[in-house]
Amino acid sequence: MFWVQPSRSLTPPPPLLTSARMSRLPFELLLAFRYLRPKRTLVSVITIISIVGVVLGTAVLIIVLSVMSGFDRELRDKIIGFNAHLRITNLHNKLVDYEEAARRVSQNPEVKGVAPYVFGQVMIETPSTSGESIFTAPYVRGIDPKLEGSVSILPRSITNGTFDLRGNRILIGREMARMLFLGPGDPLAIYAPRDLRKMKESKKEDAILPGDYQVQGIFDVGYYEFNRSFVVMSLASAQDLFDLGDAVNGLLVILKDPYEADRIRMELLRAFGGDDTVISTWTQENSVFLDALMVEKKVMFYLLFFIMIVAAFGIMSALITFAVQKTHEIGMLKALGARRRQIVSIFLGQSLCVGIIGVILGYGLGMLAVLYRNEFLRLMRVVTGQALFPAEIYNFTELPAMIIPADILIVCGGSLTICLLAGLIPAYIASRLQPVQALRHE
Repeated sequence: MFWVQPSRSLTPPPPLLTSARMSRLPFELLLAFRYLRPKRTLVSVITIISIVGVVLGTAVLIIVLSVMSGFDRELRDKIIGFNAHLRITNLHNKLVDYEEAARRVSQNPEVKGVAPYVFGQVMIETPSTSGESIFTAPYVRGIDPKLEGSVSILPRSITNGTFDLRGNRILIGREMARMLFLGPGDPLAIYAPRDLRKMKESKKEDAILPGDYQVQGIFDVGYYEFNRSFVVMSLASAQDLFDLGDAVNGLLVILKDPYEADRIRMELLRAFGGDDTVISTWTQENSVFLDALMVEKKVMFYLLFFIMIVAAFGIMSALITFAVQKTHEIGMLKALGARRRQIVSIFLGQSLCVGIIGVILGYGLGMLAVLYRNEFLRLMRVVTGQALFPAEIYNFTELPAMIIPADILIVCGGSLTICLLAGLIPAYIASRLQPVQALRHE
C-alpha cells in the first residue's frame, strides 16, 4: 500500500530557491556569483579579461586627469607668479598720480599687494662670438624693487647674479640669456621706441645711439615665454626709456584669493568711478591659454573614456557567451517559476560584480601610479637613457599631478554605470528565452 502526500506538498521547492533563502545574499546575486566562478577554476578567463579591461580603463583615466589637473594648477601658479591677479590702467595707458591710486586700491580688504609697472616693447642688440650683432625685440618691464616682492616671485627667482636694478643694471630671463649668450656683467644695448622713431623721422644721416645697460642677474620664473621675452629694469629707467616722466603704465594687484578677481574688479571699478579706468583680471589676459588647457583636458577625458566603452564591450560579449552556454539552465529557472525580472537581475548582478571589482582595483592602481609617477619616470630614464619628461621643454623638474575628488567620482561612477549598461542587452536576450525552447537547447 502506497502512502500519498497531500497535494500541496507534491511539488518540492526548487533547490536553487531554497539555497537562496538559506543564503544571506539575494537569489539573483547568489546565482551571479556562482556563474562568475566555474566549477573547475576559481575565476573564468572571460571574467578576468573583463575585469582587466575595467581596471585599465579606470586607472588610465585617473592618471591622465590627475596629471592634466596638475599641469593646469602649476601653469596657473606660474602665470600668476609673474603676472598679478589684477592689472589697473586707463584708456591712455598712463597713470600720473599712481601713488594715490595705489593707496585707494590698498584700502580693499581683499588686496594683498600693489606695485606700479612700466611695460613696453624695445629692440636690443648684443655682440656675438662671430662678431656680428644679434637683434631681438623683447618686452621691458619696469618695476619698483621695493614693492615687486609683494606682487610677483621675480625677486626670489634669480638663478645667477643678484637682484640689483640700480642705475643701468637689468635682469633677463634664462632662455634669453641662453639665446643671446649673456651672463651677469655682460653689456646690452637697448633701442627705445623714441630712438627708433627719431631714426625714422630724421633726414640727417646722424645715427641715434642706443642706451647701454649691464646684465646684473638671470631669472627663472618657471615659464618659458616669460624667461625668453622679458627684460626687467628699475621703474625710473623704464620711465626714462619710454618718456613717461613721473607716470607709469599701471598698477599690478595681488589678491588674497585669485579666484575672486572678477568680484574685486567690479568693486575697484566702483571705487574709482572713472570712465577711463581699465581693470583686467589674470583670467582675461590669459583666457586663450587657459581655455586651451581646459578644452585639452575635456578632450582627453572623452577620448580616454572610450577605453571604458571597449571594456564594456568585453563584458557584453562575455555575458552573451554566458547566456548561450547557460541556455538550458535559464530554461530550468524559468520552468521552476523564475520571472523575467529575476533573469535580468542575474545578468546585471554579474556585470555589477565585474564593474565593482574592476573599479576598485583600477582606483588603487591609478592612485598608486600617480603617487609614484616621478619614480617611474626616473626608472624609465635609467632603462631607456632618454628623458620622458624633459624639463627644458615642459619647464617642470617633476611631473605635476593633482587629485580632484570630483574627477575621481566621475571616473569611478561613470565606469560602473557603463559596466551596468553593458549587461542590459545580454540580460534582455536571456529574459526573452522561452522555457520549452531553452530546455531543448543543446
